[in-house]
Amino acid sequence: MKGTVSNSCRAISLVVILIVAISAPSYAQRKKKNADDIQASGIRLREAEFYFTEGEKFFILEDYSKALLYYQRTLEITPENATVHYKVAEVLAHSNKQEDLLKASISIENALRLEKKNKYFYLLASNIYTSMAAFDKAAAVYETMIKEVKGAEEYLYELAAVYQYANRFEDAIKTYNRAESLLGINEISSIQKLRLFLELGKTKEGIAEGEKLINAFPGEDRFVMGFAETLSQKGLRAEAIRYLEEFTATNPDSGNVKMLLAGLYRDNSQEQKARELLASLFDDSSVELGSKVIILGSYNAELNQNRTNNISDPDKENFARSLFEKLVKQYPSDPDVHILGGDLYLSIGKSHEAQIEYASAIGLGQVNFEVWENLLYLETQLEQFDKVIEHSDEALEIFPNQSMIYYFNGYANLRRFHYPEAIVSLEQAKKLSASQPKMIGELNSMLGDAYNATKAYDKSDKAYEEALAINPNNDAVLNNYSYYLALRKANLEKAEKMSSLLVKNNPDNPTFLDTHAWVLYSRQKYKEARKVMERAIITGNATATHFEHYGDILFQLGDVGAAVQQWEKARGLNANSEILNKKIANRKIYE
Repeated sequence: MKGTVSNSCRAISLVVILIVAISAPSYAQRKKKNADDIQASGIRLREAEFYFTEGEKFFILEDYSKALLYYQRTLEITPENATVHYKVAEVLAHSNKQEDLLKASISIENALRLEKKNKYFYLLASNIYTSMAAFDKAAAVYETMIKEVKGAEEYLYELAAVYQYANRFEDAIKTYNRAESLLGINEISSIQKLRLFLELGKTKEGIAEGEKLINAFPGEDRFVMGFAETLSQKGLRAEAIRYLEEFTATNPDSGNVKMLLAGLYRDNSQEQKARELLASLFDDSSVELGSKVIILGSYNAELNQNRTNNISDPDKENFARSLFEKLVKQYPSDPDVHILGGDLYLSIGKSHEAQIEYASAIGLGQVNFEVWENLLYLETQLEQFDKVIEHSDEALEIFPNQSMIYYFNGYANLRRFHYPEAIVSLEQAKKLSASQPKMIGELNSMLGDAYNATKAYDKSDKAYEEALAINPNNDAVLNNYSYYLALRKANLEKAEKMSSLLVKNNPDNPTFLDTHAWVLYSRQKYKEARKVMERAIITGNATATHFEHYGDILFQLGDVGAAVQQWEKARGLNANSEILNKKIANRKIYE
């Protein structure tokens, strides 16, 4: 930018010199008038220089509207100054508006009309035309620059790219050939020509270009890899494999090329060949970790898809695990490797192993939210609630606004009977989940349970009601809400309606049948309660609670002997119940 100011100042100084030279006192009779004109011109030029300097200042500050204003005032004084036209174009080019870009194109054309040897003028012009999608004009500018400006041949690559944007592929190829003749064979021109030939359906010419590059740089693995990848992308996988095989035959230590070859084998359904390569490559420390991660990630994706579709492939699972074991042996301190291991074990249903890998990743460094979420999910599934509480507390320090972490924390505290802590986390999760009705329903269900446990019955009922407003058939809410109302002997008519709906939707669920029977019992509908409880016991999944409740119902119906028999069955399943032992010993109910 300082160079631009200097160029402008030199241009203005030249104008002053020219005016002084032209105005020398060659005519005595006009001496006074000429002196006045020169003085006036000098004042105007100093004014122009001031405006230009101010424009540069605001341009540096990125206040483009003020910069433009000062540049335009400079042009009013020196309309033939190429540099000022360039600066006006440069300011306008910062806009995304088509009308501003059109004005910018006019300004840069004026600059080029006045100065044909300034490389930067041409480069700005090409950028403006490219932004306007006027690729033919951009190409013409590059062509002119290469002709007019010495040493501009390096921009042949940019010219070729513009021809590609304009879908003038043949012209692009010719331009790359021009560049190659001047600058030699190189990756850019060869790979681009290869792609263009393949795009034009000229497979033979394209392959010839790739071969030319490989032959020019024998032993350079990135060139053969780029060639093979391009062929594969164009559906020429067999040819790509052939070139890689030939290269690895003469370059046996090229691990990264072999890794690409293994990937292409897999894409070409040559799994056995791929595995033979991969088994050794995963032991090769010279092969990039990123390549290994990509390959193992592809196996993980396939196994995850298999699990979704209920497809079992133990052979693939075992091979993927063997690759991971090699990887973690080489990179035991890399969190990304452990994350990949967690994902892999999760895909094959190894929850405990997945949990270990995710925990290892977290212990080794910063990881993304998804890793924490997966770990908390697995620990919850494994009912390791103390760990869920510990890790969710840690996660909240890093992600304080993630509702799922509060959810896991609240759920784990609820299961550990830490009700006040559960309420705090669940309420926070609820605040952060305002746009997720399903989530809100589940949170309200748990809040109903937590508030009931703390005897905050109004809040409990409100939470349950809000959950049912979202899903009137929420089984967990219908069950717990009706059961707790029955225990409290509160709003029993409502409790019966809910438990009736519950067993209607789940006619063979012993837990829900027990709840409905207990609601009926609380309403002193003992005969109906007996029928429902017998349905629960017939399922074959009765628990100590079922038999104890059945005994209570029979007692209320006057069959004390049968009641004691059922209580004894319950004691056989739960010998530590003090109340149950008293019932049996004294042959009476204690409520």
